[in-house]
Amino acid sequence: MGRIKPPAPAALTAPRAARLYKLLTLLGAGPQTRRHLLTRLRIDIRGFYRDLEALRGFGIEVLARPDAKYLLEGGLDAALARLPFPDPGLNVRDALLLANGPTAAHRKLRQRVNAFLQRGSAAKSADPHKPR
Repeated sequence: MGRIKPPAPAALTAPRAARLYKLLTLLGAGPQTRRHLLTRLRIDIRGFYRDLEALRGFGIEVLARPDAKYLLEGGLDAALARLPFPDPGLNVRDALLLANGPTAAHRKLRQRVNAFLQRGSAAKSADPHKPR
């Protein structure tokens, strides 16, 4: 029977996201020993394995090689595309400004902002006489 994977965290704190990013960039440079990663990340072994599990929850595979080195499977760019960004704390005006642009990232943000704004207006227009 296979191992059950824990669900990925719904949201990352800024410090953890930064540490996961640093772990990915270290692994993106090539195979690394656990000792080297622990030293560079300034974490204990328990935190290291928790971070590996979090990465796996996001669909990012880190392999342990027979020579006791860890290797990022699929490359750094693919891993960064799967790593969520922590909540930037934007207000609606900021999100609307950032959503203007021609790139895929702009379109993705624009879709999220529009969906958010439509949910808000649908809730208001559902029954204007109903008390809130």
